[in-house]
Amino acid sequence: MFNRNGKKKEKTQSIAFFQLFRFATWKDTLMMVVGGLCAFIHGAAGPFILLVYSWMTNTFVSYEIEIQELSHVNKTCINNTIYWTNGSIYENFENTTVYCGGGIEDQMTMFAYYYVAIGIVVLLCSYLQTALWVTAAASQICRIRATYFQKVMQMEMGWFDLNSVGELNTRISDGINKINGAIANQMPVFIEKISTFIFGFTVGFIGGWKLTVVVIAVSPLIGLGAGLMAWSLARMTQWEIKAYAKAGSVADEVLSSIRTVAAFGGEEREAERYDTSLVEAQNWGVKKGTIIGVFQGFIWSIILLCFALAFWYGSKLVIDTKELSPGGLMQVFFGVLIAALNLGQTSPCLEAFASGLAAAKPVFDTIDREPEINCFSEEGHKLDQVKGDIEFHNVTFYYDSRPEVKVLDNVSLLIKSGQTTAFVGPSGSGKSTLIQLIQRFYNPNKGMVTLDGHDMRSLNVRWLRSLIGVVEQEPALFATTIAENIRYGQPGVATEDIIKASKEANAYNFIMDLPQKFDTLVGEGGSQMSGGQKQRIAIARALIRNPKILLLDMATSALDNESETVVQEALNKVCTGRTTVSVAHRFSTIRNADVIIGFENGRSVERGTHSELLEKQGVYFTLVSLQNSGGSTSVEENDLFVCDLNPNCLEIIHQMLYLEYEDDPEDDIEPALVASIFKYNQKEWPYLLLGSLGASLNGAVSPIYAVLFSQLLGTFSIPNLNDQRQQINGVCVLFCILAGASFFSHFIQGYAFAKSGELLSRRLRKKGFQAMLRQEIGWFDDPSNSAGALTTRLATDASMVKGATGPQIGLVVNSLTNVGAALIIAFYFSWKLSLVVMCFLPLIGVSIVLQVRLLTGFANEDKKAMEDAGQLSSDAFAKIRTIASLAKESAFVEQFQQRLESPYKSAKKRAVIYGVSVGFAECIVFMANAASFRYGGYLVSAEGVHYMVVFRVISVLVVGATALGKASSFTPDYAKAKTAAAQIFKLLDRIPKISISHADGKKWDSFEGKVQFVNCKFTYPTRPDSQVLNGLTVTVTPGQTLAFVGSSGCGKSTSVQLLERFYDPDEGEVLIDGCPSPKISVPFLRAQIGIVSQEPVLFDCSIAENIRYGDNTRSIGMEEIVDAAKKAYLHDFVMALPDKYETQVGSQGSQLSRGQKQRIAIARAIVRNPRILLLDEATSALDCESEKTVQDALDEARNGRTCVVIAHRLSTIQTADIIAVMSQGVIIEKGTHDELMAKKGAYFKLVTTGAPLS
Repeated sequence: MFNRNGKKKEKTQSIAFFQLFRFATWKDTLMMVVGGLCAFIHGAAGPFILLVYSWMTNTFVSYEIEIQELSHVNKTCINNTIYWTNGSIYENFENTTVYCGGGIEDQMTMFAYYYVAIGIVVLLCSYLQTALWVTAAASQICRIRATYFQKVMQMEMGWFDLNSVGELNTRISDGINKINGAIANQMPVFIEKISTFIFGFTVGFIGGWKLTVVVIAVSPLIGLGAGLMAWSLARMTQWEIKAYAKAGSVADEVLSSIRTVAAFGGEEREAERYDTSLVEAQNWGVKKGTIIGVFQGFIWSIILLCFALAFWYGSKLVIDTKELSPGGLMQVFFGVLIAALNLGQTSPCLEAFASGLAAAKPVFDTIDREPEINCFSEEGHKLDQVKGDIEFHNVTFYYDSRPEVKVLDNVSLLIKSGQTTAFVGPSGSGKSTLIQLIQRFYNPNKGMVTLDGHDMRSLNVRWLRSLIGVVEQEPALFATTIAENIRYGQPGVATEDIIKASKEANAYNFIMDLPQKFDTLVGEGGSQMSGGQKQRIAIARALIRNPKILLLDMATSALDNESETVVQEALNKVCTGRTTVSVAHRFSTIRNADVIIGFENGRSVERGTHSELLEKQGVYFTLVSLQNSGGSTSVEENDLFVCDLNPNCLEIIHQMLYLEYEDDPEDDIEPALVASIFKYNQKEWPYLLLGSLGASLNGAVSPIYAVLFSQLLGTFSIPNLNDQRQQINGVCVLFCILAGASFFSHFIQGYAFAKSGELLSRRLRKKGFQAMLRQEIGWFDDPSNSAGALTTRLATDASMVKGATGPQIGLVVNSLTNVGAALIIAFYFSWKLSLVVMCFLPLIGVSIVLQVRLLTGFANEDKKAMEDAGQLSSDAFAKIRTIASLAKESAFVEQFQQRLESPYKSAKKRAVIYGVSVGFAECIVFMANAASFRYGGYLVSAEGVHYMVVFRVISVLVVGATALGKASSFTPDYAKAKTAAAQIFKLLDRIPKISISHADGKKWDSFEGKVQFVNCKFTYPTRPDSQVLNGLTVTVTPGQTLAFVGSSGCGKSTSVQLLERFYDPDEGEVLIDGCPSPKISVPFLRAQIGIVSQEPVLFDCSIAENIRYGDNTRSIGMEEIVDAAKKAYLHDFVMALPDKYETQVGSQGSQLSRGQKQRIAIARAIVRNPRILLLDEATSALDCESEKTVQDALDEARNGRTCVVIAHRLSTIQTADIIAVMSQGVIIEKGTHDELMAKKGAYFKLVTTGAPLS
């Protein structure tokens, strides 16, 4: 976060854990309390079953001793006591009587009932804890997302200058998902584990306090390991999130500027830039995995060493001091064992908490930040009557992102009510900044802006903006219908008002020509509309507000001559009685203004009417003179508009009814096979092999200590005490060896799988990004492939795939080894008992499969629903200035909240089903124990099986079954991983209709640049019923200049896109040097073409890097960059900046004026040194002085090159070799300027009267 001086604030401390729950309502709190209580009871079930286990152990040991004693022929059992056959009572070596005839099977039946009862309690508690916590978390996450979005929408514009759209999108999707991971799944598990830890030690104290105290003395080491791990993970996760946010920002920037990237062949460069930004995140991920491995290894080795100590000391208490019975030792030992184990098993929970806290910090920081200008606040005065006088009092202003550059320097001026005031001056002189200060997007650093004498800072922000109508130079439309876009100006207006406003803006006719009329969808960012159409919709949106103050920021810049004349008349009419501020470069649009104010270097240098300023012969006079000398006889004639162009005029209309894409709907996508995922991970096979070895060793640890336990139990029935001690010491030594192996194997597993998982994640992100960049432009026209949706997909899919790879493979291998070793051991010792226990394993398997199937479906629903919300948030963040000027933040907040309903409902449904399946899986283990020990009692009684074998078989199989149950807790991640992988593979496998591979197509050395359109017919794939080109035929020989002229939507820009091969014609062909364009290598063709667009797209890097982007096939030195900048009249401006060519331009070039951006774009094209030059309104945003110089540079650049020009100003095209007049997709006449004027046809009429070309 930055303050007004641009300096970073002191870093705040990380948030407290319970702040994660700050958005819980009383219902959520109640659900969490009840769920937490159930988790606590669930956790207590394990220790309580130990009491039953202790009694059972004593029963088995007593029975074995009884069998051994009664095997003597001279002993018999009378009245539950062993007697000698001579009638005397038998006493053992300790001089105590030996009891007999306890009825082992009856006692086992009683113990089985205990197991069943506790199993039912576990079923209920497990279900409730899961269902209630997931439901409560879903509610809170929905609230966090909505609150975060609402708070971001409240922020002032200066905050957006410092926070990229990509970063905000990553936080609202991936970041908040991590918070969900912390509170939904892990919190009840953590409570359960802690409960088991507490009750485990309690049961231990009840059984024998001495042994428990000895074990507790070692426990702080476990806590120390867990604490250090959580601390390390919190820091690393925070750094990892920052790195991924940076990568997300790159992806969002590139995908939203895909046409520019394609035109300049920057796909490989951008893929590398994205990959480079992923390297840092990958490194943090590997370090995180290694730290987890080291600390988990440390914790487990301490636990196993603790076992060794407990066995050794406990055996002394049983054998030497008689303070414990064998069952008591098991009670204490297992009590401490499960307590310690559960403490160790809290590490994944701690990891999730650390991730959640790290992700929550920037989210909650934003939520807690008070915006400097709060558009939602009800504070501030609302004036009863507004006259409309606006005054600037000694205003000094700089942007927070560039505090060293003064944009406005001590400006004082008065804008009188009811008058039209025009701002004129060179690009970057502060004109548009004044417009933003009037809207109170920013507060001045010094001085103040007043409305009717009231400081604007004292007025209510929303009320103030409701008075203002704005038409920007780069109008932003929303991805909805034309009617809805106009209605954004004034909610609830009638259709008649919308029609009236569209007529006033001269938009009615073109709208009524569309099949769906006012219900036509405009596409993302208005991409389905031409520039003139967008501008007219924006004007209608401003007019419908009936504003007191009208701000026109080059409002008619994208209109053709006819449209501009009509719209200008309409604007002149609506300006009457209103305070109007107009910024324009064309002086015909402002010459009738009441006051014209001239700006230079952030200062107002002159003020007066058109005639007064001409007499003064100052800045205004210079600018008018320069424009007047552009090649025509008068200012008015020079300002004739010959066409309307927008580089995004790639589709005339986007009509969803006709949207038939070849891709299947995402809802129906089949989850990917795990084998397919592994295919992309095969390069990491050494890491996978090493990690699998470590995981196998870890998996074998559990069955081995189950064997050692049973061995220990067996020793207590050995008559010889020395043999007992010797066997116990041997078991303790084996535990020490096991501890060392466990530390080593955890470290290997942690490092190797983290490395393979992070490399796979990076590879999938990069390949996914490359696949997106590889698609034809038409693919991006599908709303589901908007920049926001694609960035969200990149952020989540690859990280979700880790749910089936990386560390998850370790868990699978661990579980499989565990189960495999358990089965071998069990069947070796007793196949009968093993079969009985095995009967329960399929039930556990069924519950796991059920979870996978159900959760895969849920994952699809969640993903789709969150993509919709992500698309809306991305759209809103990118167009925040337009939304703020319309005061429509609350409308977008409502829409976002509506889109969160679907994932919330899905999560609630999932909670119930997931709870049932988890509860069922947990309960089955208790039922298995009940049946197994009852049958074990029968085998001991009827078949003479040693009780040690019963314990061994049941222990190892239950440990194996628990491993399966533990694996089931990862089924949500596994399900999501398969769905996410399917999405990625679908993208990777998609074959684009236009290949950009260097290997495909022809290339030749002597490229001349002859261009021929032969009977080209074309319709956009998204709307096949609207013919855009209807038999276009024209030829341009090398070195010639072709100028396209025509009204909005006639196909001028479409022909340029066919030449760039963004699309292929449906009929006819485009020939380059006589070769059909589909047969030419696309990268080779685009390398020969340079383009300068009407709305230039810059990337968030330095000015030098943006110019260097002109040619991505070679390294460009600073000399060449400076030379290109000089030709584009850019050098002097750049050298005046503190960082010169290393100055960062900001996201989408937000730190620069439009004219400055345009000049950088021209320098970028000059650096390319192309054979074919496309000038798409290349000088539209320049002031007169710059335009004249740049036009000279462009005229020079045209020499020897084939050039296609589309422009509004006559002076820029009248020297063209061929002027082609287009109407309804065909050329109706062509020739030179003089020839066409002599013909006195359509062109002549256009020039002289501005008549429409229809």
